[in-house]
Amino acid sequence: MERDREHDALRTILAQDETRDRELVPIRHYRMAASAWNYFRGAAAVMAADLAAHPDSGLTVQLAGDAHVLNFGLWATPERNLSFDLRDFDETLPGPFEWDVKRFAASIMLAARDSEVGSLRAAEAVSAGLRAYCRGIRRYATMPELDIWYDALHVDQLVDYFEPADRDRVSVHIERGRERRTSRGAFARLTEMADGRPRITADPPIRTTLSEAAQADLVDQLLAGYRLTLQEDRRILFDRFTEVDAVRQVVGVGSVGMRVYLVLLEGRTGTDPLFLQAKQAGPAIYEAYAEPSRHTSHGERVIRGKRLVQSATDIFAGWGSMNGNDFYVRQFRDMKIIPTTALIAPRLVEFAAACGATLAKAHARTGDATAIAGYIGKGGRFIASVGEFATVYADQTERDHAQLVDAIESGAVSSRPA
Repeated sequence: MERDREHDALRTILAQDETRDRELVPIRHYRMAASAWNYFRGAAAVMAADLAAHPDSGLTVQLAGDAHVLNFGLWATPERNLSFDLRDFDETLPGPFEWDVKRFAASIMLAARDSEVGSLRAAEAVSAGLRAYCRGIRRYATMPELDIWYDALHVDQLVDYFEPADRDRVSVHIERGRERRTSRGAFARLTEMADGRPRITADPPIRTTLSEAAQADLVDQLLAGYRLTLQEDRRILFDRFTEVDAVRQVVGVGSVGMRVYLVLLEGRTGTDPLFLQAKQAGPAIYEAYAEPSRHTSHGERVIRGKRLVQSATDIFAGWGSMNGNDFYVRQFRDMKIIPTTALIAPRLVEFAAACGATLAKAHARTGDATAIAGYIGKGGRFIASVGEFATVYADQTERDHAQLVDAIESGAVSSRPA
């Protein structure tokens, strides 16, 4: 892999810092340096450059863009059911289907290594994810378009992927998350009363209080523009809420340094909280290698891609801009249940299979499932080839991670904990 490279991984990482809040960039470096797995999560731009340097199938789908195993999770549909789907679309853009598949496969291998899963079990998990993807694509190749569009992986179907002995434990974890991860749950944990009104609790630099002037800009620019991107019925619902507080957030690994705001709104009764998260959107990492986005706003690019890929999307998903920066907006913790490597490691084979099937659904919605199925064939060679790639790329990522660690230790790259 390394001798074929046309870029330096460290320079690619540092080039992204130019568009970020300089005060927060050292936190990003610190988080990425914590492990090769964390580095991989933050280094999607590095992998994009590597993938683009090699021939591709030419079979285009709407890429999720960062299809690693922790970017799959449970969502509340508009009907308040839980659906398992992709969850991160910062890098979404049309591109070759195998770019998503290869990032997915490499992520399984790195997550396994991070959790000290044995090499045989790790390889089994990679193969399980890829087999599920191939089976899914072949199934979608025979289905009517409307059936593909309406298909979804509901929570009960996700639980069925696990061994019978694990299903009760998984169900209990999901049910606890469903109850806690709501706007009401966030209100109970993240707010306090001050001067007679609720305020989001500051926890610098994770959550930093905004001045009144900054909050006014957020309402007058970002939320005002965002409101117009909602469907009419949802805009009427949104108008029943009033902004009462907002803070700046630090989130994720690769996203650190991008401007992110957590906004608290209240309904007319005063006991009906709604949390929205507004996240800065820049150019997709694939735009340098594929066709540029057809959308004038990167926030719109993210939300349009999200709606294309997901079976059901948050009713408050939209976009706006503020002070020359694009943003996308979504509900915060709307029954979102996000896995951790510690949780999935003992069940990595089963979880990888659920993710592979979900990725196939995403690609069938926006690509030609028949053509992809034809390209994959029976699947054996495809699975073996991508499985080998996953191992080679995991090794490369470990070297890239060591390069970042060395640069931090030498003082060439700044780093500090949050």
